[in-house]
Amino acid sequence: MNIPEIFEHNKRWVAEKLKLDPNYFKNLALGQRPEILYIGCSDSRVTAEEFMGAKPGEAFIHRNIANMVSSLDLSAMSVINYAVNVLEVKHIVVCGHYQCGGVKAAMESKDLGILNPWLRNIRDVYRIHKKELNAIEDPEQKFKRFVEFNVLEQCINVIKTADVQIAYRDRGLTVHGWVLDIETGRLIDLNIDFNDVLKGIREIYRLI
Repeated sequence: MNIPEIFEHNKRWVAEKLKLDPNYFKNLALGQRPEILYIGCSDSRVTAEEFMGAKPGEAFIHRNIANMVSSLDLSAMSVINYAVNVLEVKHIVVCGHYQCGGVKAAMESKDLGILNPWLRNIRDVYRIHKKELNAIEDPEQKFKRFVEFNVLEQCINVIKTADVQIAYRDRGLTVHGWVLDIETGRLIDLNIDFNDVLKGIREIYRLI
């Protein structure tokens, strides 16, 4: 896809929307009220709105390499703050995907320059779950399980924030961990039992 093609596509898209609803864009301009904050990977194959079937205005999206949620990432923290306190989303989804390049890079012993600090956060996930991951002999299955553990740990990082803890207490905000299987297009809910997961760390990270 080249740049001129993008603008031609945009013209057709605008015309199609206006044909269906002459007020489509006027209504969009009135504001947004999404119920979901989606935190996903920047991978160009993982188009969140498309595989969720989300229309404009239905999902607030934040993407970065390997769907990370770091307390030192001002962008991610600002997105969470705005989504929770201003948009008042009802759900926060952390969605990883199999064949994630960021997770794969974190499994390798390479100096990747500016990426090193970012990948270190993913390697910390491996350290936390080293025993189970090292017990998996098949490299592909180990890779997939690492992706799932990364989603789990980023969900926990979401829950560590004061904004999320307050919204959970006051209005029942929920956090979900998903994985997209690119080979099948199937979206997988990891069905993480956060009450069980947080038992051992709640006393440390509880802020309210």
